[in-house]
Amino acid sequence: MTAVRRLSLVDTDAATEATPPPGAVRVAIASTDLKGLNAHFGSAPKFAIYDVTPAGWSFVEAVEFEGNTEGDGAHRSDGDDRITPKVDALTGCHLLFCLAIGGPAAARAVANRIHPIKAQAATIDDVLEKVRVMLTGAPPPWLRKVLQAAGVAAPRPDFEDE
Repeated sequence: MTAVRRLSLVDTDAATEATPPPGAVRVAIASTDLKGLNAHFGSAPKFAIYDVTPAGWSFVEAVEFEGNTEGDGAHRSDGDDRITPKVDALTGCHLLFCLAIGGPAAARAVANRIHPIKAQAATIDDVLEKVRVMLTGAPPPWLRKVLQAAGVAAPRPDFEDE
């Protein structure tokens, strides 16, 4: 069984929300160091989770998994299920950024309403800024579909400006 640790900031003036605030997109980023998007989904030891709105973003929590790999980048071969605990821990996220994700893992994420996105290595701030910019204008069709499925109101494209 994979051990899971969660680190979140607690606002003493307000209750911590298990779901994103209205209009926010919850984003998970696969990371080795909580500084950048720099891990594959299956071997990621950590995930940084943020709520993103057109105005900016806020840290929600960091999730860490122990016993993920042997340290050489290869998965352990003892038959432990590493995918289910990760998908379960990311439940409530709308978008999942990672360097790579296998087909079965992607299918489990999608079944839990988490949209996986393969992306190149970048800082967490760069990833979050790209999401914020997409939310400010007319989001691409794939993001509008994710937002609609999540019950988040997406800006509608204004074709009169074109």
